[in-house]
Amino acid sequence: MKAVGILQRHGEYEWHLPKTGDMLVPGIIYGSHAIIRDMDPAAIQQVRDVACLPGIVRAAMAMPDAHKGYGFPIGGVAAFDPKNGGVVSAGGVGFDIACGVRTLLTGLTRDDILSRQEELAEALFRAVPSGVGKGGSILLDGDEMDAMLSKGAAWAVSRGFGVGRDLERCEEKGTMAGADPREVSRQAKARMHDQMGSLGSGNHYLEVQWVERILDAEKAGGYGLREGDAVVSIHCGSRGLGHQRGTNFLEEMAPRRKGRRKIMGVVIPNRELACAPIESELGQRYLGAMRAGINCALANRQVISHLTRQAFAEAFPNARLDLLYDVSHNTCKAEKHDTGGGAMKTVYVHRKGATRSFPPGHPSLPADIRAAGQPVLVGGSMGTPSFILAGTECSMQASFGSACHGAGRALSRTAAKKRFIGRDIAESLRHQGIFVRSFSFKGIAEEAPGAYKDIIEVITSARYAGLAAPVARLRPLVCVKG
Repeated sequence: MKAVGILQRHGEYEWHLPKTGDMLVPGIIYGSHAIIRDMDPAAIQQVRDVACLPGIVRAAMAMPDAHKGYGFPIGGVAAFDPKNGGVVSAGGVGFDIACGVRTLLTGLTRDDILSRQEELAEALFRAVPSGVGKGGSILLDGDEMDAMLSKGAAWAVSRGFGVGRDLERCEEKGTMAGADPREVSRQAKARMHDQMGSLGSGNHYLEVQWVERILDAEKAGGYGLREGDAVVSIHCGSRGLGHQRGTNFLEEMAPRRKGRRKIMGVVIPNRELACAPIESELGQRYLGAMRAGINCALANRQVISHLTRQAFAEAFPNARLDLLYDVSHNTCKAEKHDTGGGAMKTVYVHRKGATRSFPPGHPSLPADIRAAGQPVLVGGSMGTPSFILAGTECSMQASFGSACHGAGRALSRTAAKKRFIGRDIAESLRHQGIFVRSFSFKGIAEEAPGAYKDIIEVITSARYAGLAAPVARLRPLVCVKG
C-alpha cells in the first residue's frame, strides 16, 4: 500500500485520509511529498484506527515525524470530547509518560566548549547515570515518592535540585495538577526507587550543542539565543515508572478475550487502542496516574539539570545554565480548543511523540517569552541538527496546538543494529568533532543518525504546514547517550 495513493492532497504539506467505514472523522497527515511517499503504511493504518475511537473531534492527526507506534502512531495527535463519550487511551499517551526535552542556556560559546570538550564529556557521563536500568544515588520511597509524584519539578526544587525560576520555564510550571500517586502501583514505584536523575536508554540523551544558525532573529532574541552560543538539551522521561503505569492500565483497559472489540461500551479497532471513557471511574483513575507520571518526568529532568550544572561547574565555573524551556511529549491534557464553528470547548488532547506548540500571547506561557510563542524543542540524533522552533496561531487551528518532536525513526532498532556498528558510528562522530559517551555500542547503533528521517525535511514540513516557526538550528558537540 503506497501512502501517496490512498491520501488526498490538501496543500503542499497537508494530506487527508478520507472518512470511510468505521471512521468517525477523517485523518490528516502533515508532511512533504517525500515524507508521505516513504511513510510506513502501518502508521497510516494507525491514523485510520484512531479516527474510529468514540468522541474524537475534527480529525486523527499525524505530524511530519510520524512512524508506527503502539496503538497511536508516534507523532500522533487526537482530541476527545468528554461530553460526547470521548475516551482516554494508554496507547495514545505512550509508555514513557511525558518523555520530553528541556534546553538550558549556558552563557558560553562553542569555542569555550571546544577548549575543554573531552573533559566536559567525561564529567557529564560521570554525573548523569545512563543506560538500561541504570540508577543513581537519589533513593525514593514512601511519602517522599508520593511527594515527587504530586509536585514534579517543584518537589525537586524544594529539595535543592534547582532554583525557583526554573519552574517558570516549565510546561505546567513544573507541576501537573490532578496527579494521584495512589493510582501508581507498588511495582511502578519500586522501579523508580533509584532512578531519579537518570537518562535511561533508547533515544534519550544529554547533549551539549551550539547555535549554528539563527533562523528568526526576533524570536531568537526573545529566547536569549545568539549564533555561536552553547546550549544543553536533555531528552528523557518517567523511566520505568511511566512504562509500568502504561502497562498496568493497558491491562485494565484491554478486552479480556481474544478478538473482543468492545469494553465498557466502547468499540475499539484493535487491542492496542484499549481505552476508557474519560468520565468513567477507570478513565479518571488512569488520568490521575498519568499525571503522576508527568510529574515524575518533570522531576527527573529537573534533577538531571542540577547534576548537569554541577558537572559544568567543574570545567566552567562561570557557566549559567539558565532554563530556556521544558516541554513534554506523550501526554493527554484537558485544553480549550475550537472544535469547529468557532466554539471553544474543553477536549482531552492526546499527544504521542508530539510536542505542544502554543502561539505568541498564549496565557499559559512565561511572561518574558510570551511574545515569541512557546519554544518547540525538536531533537536530532547525535550527528544531525536539532532545532528550536516557536508555536504558531496556525497550529492552534490546524493541530490543536501541536507539532513534531524529533526526526522520527526511518528504521526499527532491530534493523538499525543490523545495518550499523556502534563503535564505527562513535568513531565517525568523533572525526566530525562530536564526543559521544555511552555504556553500550549497541545503543549507539540503534540510534545512529542514519536510522532516522531527514530532520531538515521534517522541519521544513512543520514550517510550511504552519505547525511551528523555525528559530534556531543547533549542532551537537557532546552527546551522552542513554
